[in-house]
Amino acid sequence: MSAAQQSLVVGVDVGGTFTDLFVLDEKAGSARVVKVPSTRGEEARGFMNGIERVADGADAIATIVHGTTVGTNALLERKVARTGIITTEGFRDVLEMRRRDRPQTWGLRGNYEPVVSRDLRFEVSERVLADGTIHTPVDLDQVETAARELLALGCEAVCVFFVNAYANPDNEAAAVARVRQIWPNANVTAATEVLPEIREFERCSTATLNASLQPVVGSYLSRLETDLKGHGFEGELLVVQSNGGVMSRQTACDVPVRTALSGPAAGVIACAAIARAAGLPDVVTGDMGGTSFDVSLVAGGEASLAAQTSIEFGMVVRAPMIQIETIGAGGGSIASVDAGGLLQVGPESAGSIPGPACYGRGNTRPTVTDANVLLGRIAADRPLGGGLLAQMNAELAHTAIDTHVGQPLGLDAYAAAEAILTVANAKMAGAIRLVSIERGHDPRKFAYMPFGGGGALHVCAMMREVGCTRGLIPRFPGVTSALGCVMADMRHDGVQTLNVTLDGLNIDELVARIDALAEACQARLDSAGVAFEGVRESIELDMLYAGQSHTVTVEVSREALDRAAIGAAFEAAYRRAYGRSLPGIAIRVLNLRYARIGQRPKFDLALLAPTATDMPASLGTQRVYHSGQWWDAVRYERLALPIGAHVDGPAILEQPDTTIWLEPGFRGQVDALGNLLIARQE
Repeated sequence: MSAAQQSLVVGVDVGGTFTDLFVLDEKAGSARVVKVPSTRGEEARGFMNGIERVADGADAIATIVHGTTVGTNALLERKVARTGIITTEGFRDVLEMRRRDRPQTWGLRGNYEPVVSRDLRFEVSERVLADGTIHTPVDLDQVETAARELLALGCEAVCVFFVNAYANPDNEAAAVARVRQIWPNANVTAATEVLPEIREFERCSTATLNASLQPVVGSYLSRLETDLKGHGFEGELLVVQSNGGVMSRQTACDVPVRTALSGPAAGVIACAAIARAAGLPDVVTGDMGGTSFDVSLVAGGEASLAAQTSIEFGMVVRAPMIQIETIGAGGGSIASVDAGGLLQVGPESAGSIPGPACYGRGNTRPTVTDANVLLGRIAADRPLGGGLLAQMNAELAHTAIDTHVGQPLGLDAYAAAEAILTVANAKMAGAIRLVSIERGHDPRKFAYMPFGGGGALHVCAMMREVGCTRGLIPRFPGVTSALGCVMADMRHDGVQTLNVTLDGLNIDELVARIDALAEACQARLDSAGVAFEGVRESIELDMLYAGQSHTVTVEVSREALDRAAIGAAFEAAYRRAYGRSLPGIAIRVLNLRYARIGQRPKFDLALLAPTATDMPASLGTQRVYHSGQWWDAVRYERLALPIGAHVDGPAILEQPDTTIWLEPGFRGQVDALGNLLIARQE
């Protein structure tokens, strides 16, 4: 086999409807897109079907980078492994008590079922004090008895969580060693190995979710690797993390909780890179699929990271993750009129099966896609998803909208369809405000960047709703997450609790802790067997004033590791966050956070640019209902537009993975990388 044939790097994103693959040939300097149907519940099958279409054999592929939703779906659907907890005496209910919060702010009832039921949570005799002193050595015989009882109760995985183990892990480490001696598989999680950080609920929740995902994600990835090797694959299989970096398959099996937002994170990473290259480093991204709308903010060319995320109420994961807000507003979101006569859109979705009413597969309730089809923004006679559906039935969409929305509200079907889109757009605009205005950013200074299959249909509406002056539609919106898999660097994070005053901070000890974290993270990088162009590090401290409970993240450099410089950096970060500092109050340093990033070779985004030089002929015109009247919108094949081409709305630009609707008063122009830049016409 030639070297050129072994230079393929493939990004794979498995979605609910489609499995998307982005194929980069580094030697030939070319890229292409593959899209195949997903197989619900058998994600590996759709994955392998896509790989078979990439090349004659998997042995032609050097690296596969996978963005997976297996862990996310398992948590959301509660289809995780039966898991037990072994914990300190008196702390059996930490997972259930949470932070004394509740699912609904108002009302007398609020049900919550923790991932591990109370009968699978066992207490043992041990105690470490907050200063790290061992008050009561762990009773290892009790630990072994508890582990054997959990096995007898059918547990596949176990989490060992001892209170204050972040200050001294000796008791927990001894207990884990004993459990691993008798446990029949590798699914044993030590809480301090996953998160050696203060605050018992967050540590317990993160470690327990990790344990419950180990059998699910581990078996999926192991089966996937076996299938790939059976097809001749001898390269590296990497997995996207929720922080936007990638990790080896083995690391993903060890700490699967880091894949909780794997798929959406890859898309945001791609958007950040594309936006930087396009000269628009500040963008709000909106990923609109069939069921949900995921929004994130990229400022200064970098995605925003959160230290903690709730996958669902009570399912807290404390690990660096790209900040993503999700709402139920996708193409399949169902529209209805409630008992009070108000129009609602979502969160219930028709999904891909049976799908919107216009699919003709049995669903009779209207969806966002039905509204777009009826109003002419999607041509009903266009094949959907590269041939998955030959055409759609606009009459079925008309009937569904008229019956369930139009008649109850006293509107004709077209006005009802516009009302559905108005409500959906308002919900999506609200999500954009969550990641911008509520975090101190003015959305008018950001470009709006839609991706996913449905995002580009709503780009002009979002710009109007939120006030963004620019829109940026990437070359392949429907496969942006797969592209992000190829672009992401390898990243590993570590954290340690310090919990000392700034005046009492021992700088030599701090440097030693940083070096230890750097060594551990570098070992993870080395284990992947991937070549890097360079390695960089990020050092942050969680700091706060004495008496406060919430921290401010302070970035520091190795060259500025002294008390005065750290204090000045904290004061500056606090002023940025709250507009003022609080002089005269003692400062505490709670946690040390460290990230080590292996920079993977980057490809030139110009590879995606169009090669055509002449403006293509239009595909004709299409009648589109907008703002209460009909318009004649010109239709173009989007990928045939040359660099510099501009199209004035009303217009519809079609490509295999999405449709772009340019409203009257908006103009689209193709930039040097093949992106479509949207602006209001002067």
